[in-house]
Amino acid sequence: MSDIRHSLLRRDALSAAKEVLYHLDIYFSNQLQSAPLPIVDKGPVELLEEFVFQVPKERGAQPKRLNSLQELQLLEIMCNYFQEQTKDSVRQIIFSSLFSPQGNKADDSRMSLLGKLVSMAVAVCRIPVLECAASWLQRTPVVYCVRLARALVDDYCCLVPGSVQTLKQIFSASPRFCCQFITSVTALYDLSSDDLIPPLDLLEMIVSWIFEDPRLILITFLNTPIAANLPIGFLELTPLIGLIRWCVKSPLAYKRKKKPSLSNGHVNNKAAKDSGVGMDRDSHLLYSKLHLSVLQVLLTLQLHLTEKNLYGRLGLILFDHMVPLVEEINRLADELNPLNASQEIELSLDRLAQALQVAMASGALLCTRDDLRTLCSRLPHNNLLQLVISGPVQQSPHAALPPGFYPHIHTPPLGYGAVPAHPAAHPALPTHPGHTFISGVTFPFRPIR
Repeated sequence: MSDIRHSLLRRDALSAAKEVLYHLDIYFSNQLQSAPLPIVDKGPVELLEEFVFQVPKERGAQPKRLNSLQELQLLEIMCNYFQEQTKDSVRQIIFSSLFSPQGNKADDSRMSLLGKLVSMAVAVCRIPVLECAASWLQRTPVVYCVRLARALVDDYCCLVPGSVQTLKQIFSASPRFCCQFITSVTALYDLSSDDLIPPLDLLEMIVSWIFEDPRLILITFLNTPIAANLPIGFLELTPLIGLIRWCVKSPLAYKRKKKPSLSNGHVNNKAAKDSGVGMDRDSHLLYSKLHLSVLQVLLTLQLHLTEKNLYGRLGLILFDHMVPLVEEINRLADELNPLNASQEIELSLDRLAQALQVAMASGALLCTRDDLRTLCSRLPHNNLLQLVISGPVQQSPHAALPPGFYPHIHTPPLGYGAVPAHPAAHPALPTHPGHTFISGVTFPFRPIR
C-alpha cells in the first residue's frame, strides 16, 4: 500500500481518487478469490480517507478541499465505477470500505459524500449504487442511517418542490433500497416533536409505495438470513414498528401541532378555532391507508415466520419497543385536553388496539396478556382496547408458543362459526359474537376481570 500511496501523491485530486478505486478493485478482487469474506484492513481504508475524502495522513496538516465542480466530478467517477463493476461482491466490499463509519474525523466527510452519492444515484437511477446503499443501511448503526435518510429527504422533499417524483420512481428500480429507506425515515421521524412529523410529500410517497405492494416492507426480512437475537443499535428488519408509531401517534401529534397557544394566560379564540381542525384531510386519509396496509402485512407474517422456523422465536415487533410507544400516547393524551381531543385520542387508541391484536395473533409481537394489561393499564379507556387485552378464550395449539402467550388468529376458535376440534366433548358449547373491526378477522372475547 505504501508504493501505491507514493504514486498517488504525485497526481491531482481527481486522478488520485480514480486510481485508488482502480487499485482497490484489483486488491479486493484478488482477495475474494481466496476468501469469500475478506477482511478490510487498515491500509485500504487509510488510502480512501486520504485520496477520496481528502483527510491528510500527517497530523496537523490542513485538510484539502475540493471545489463544487471537482466534487461533482468525483461523484460521477464513483457512480460510473459502481455501474461498470459487474461483480456484486466487489462492489459491496468497495462501498463498505468507502462508507463504513470508522469513528474518526473522516466520518463527517464520509457521510456527506455518501449522501450526495446516493442522491445522485436516485437522480440518474444508478441501481448498483442503490443496492450497495441498501446493504450499507442494513449493517450500519442507526445513528448514521438516519443521517443518510435526512440528506435524501432534504434533497427530494424539502429543497425543490416536485422533486419527490424522482425519488418516487425508484420503487420499481430498487425495492430493497426503498424498504431500507422507509425503515430509516420512520426511525428519523418519530413524531416526538413538531419538527419530527414527516413532510407531506414524504408521507404520500411512502404510502403510495406500500399501498401498491404491501410486501415491500418485508423485503429485507424475507431475503436475509436471520438469527433469533438481532443486534442492538441497528435498523430493524422491517419498518413495521416505525409505521405503527406513525399511524398510532399521528392523530395526537397533529393535534399537538395545532394546539392553541396562550396569550396573557388566555387562549386566543382564532387559534382555538383553527386548532379544532386537527389533522388535515389529506394527511388523515394517508395515515388511514397506511394503517390498513400495515394490518394487511401483519396478517401475512404467521406464514412467513413459520416458513423460516421463527414462529414464536422471533418477534419482529419487540415488546420493548411497544412500551415507549404506549408511554408516548399516554403522555400526549394527558398533554392535550381530553375535552378538545377526544376524537383524536379515540382514533389513536383504536389503531393501537388493532395493531396489537393483529401483531400478537400473527406472532409478530410476543407477549402475554398479563404483559399487555400491565402495559395498557394507564391509558385512557377505550372499548376496543379492552377487548384486545382480554384476549381470546382458547389457548393456541401452536407448539412454538409457550403457555400464556397470545394465540394466533388463523385457527378457527372453538364455538365460533366452525366445527369444534372435539364436537362430541362440547355438545352444548354456545357461540360467541365476533367483533369485526377488521374485515375478515373473527375475534371471540370475554370481559376483562
